[in-house]
Amino acid sequence: MRRGGIGAWIVIAAGVIYFLAPLVATVEFSLRMRRGAYSFDAYRVVFSSGAFQASFLYSTLLALATIVVVALIVVPTAYWVRLRLPWLAGIVEFITLLPLIIPAIVLVFGYIRLYGSSSLLPLTATSLGSDALLMLGYVGLSLPYMYRSVDAALRTLDVRALTEAAESQGAGALTILTRVIFPNVRAGVLSGAFLTFAIVIGEFTFASLLDRPAFGPYLQLVGASRAYEPAALAAMAFALTWACLGLIQFVGGAQAPGVRR
Repeated sequence: MRRGGIGAWIVIAAGVIYFLAPLVATVEFSLRMRRGAYSFDAYRVVFSSGAFQASFLYSTLLALATIVVVALIVVPTAYWVRLRLPWLAGIVEFITLLPLIIPAIVLVFGYIRLYGSSSLLPLTATSLGSDALLMLGYVGLSLPYMYRSVDAALRTLDVRALTEAAESQGAGALTILTRVIFPNVRAGVLSGAFLTFAIVIGEFTFASLLDRPAFGPYLQLVGASRAYEPAALAAMAFALTWACLGLIQFVGGAQAPGVRR
């Protein structure tokens, strides 16, 4: 028993060192911009940069739009599949997994070919069209995470009993979705939303090839020409990702209102 416990602690300690040592080294290097002393000069330079502010704001707005669109697609779909079409569950799960199977570079080249300036629907001919195309690409990338989060939340509910109770009170389909189902899967939607936000903020391939001023290409551009600022940006990106994971854990532990099995 003691040997097993010591071995487990050794494995855990090795894993913690393996994952945290590069992060600690990155943070320490980001504080060395001022010779001979630790300082937050690199962070001040980053925050004062107009390019940083513009790219981060752009990606944040795009992430929020993506979250709204993917939630409007996934929640009704997952609810309807679980209530009326359970035989479609495997097919829907396979479709939502496709963005993980198909490389992002293949997806974005397909988008450019289908919606390029020489196509019947030339979305890339305008900035607004390119923004919409980028958002739709992010919707596809976030489908696996949002669908599984919402589906896991729906599994904890007796969807049929909730629906029949609402229908007995005269509620229509839209009312059932917005006032009965959505409040009960709020934790799942928020978990998927935090994952979507983290994905959109750090995504590079779609934004770069569609030539959009997103945060991912900005990180690459700064990393190619600066020394300390990329380390500061990397530390900030890690902090943002861990904050999203912490929020997922917090939201996932919350109890949603409604009828449980």
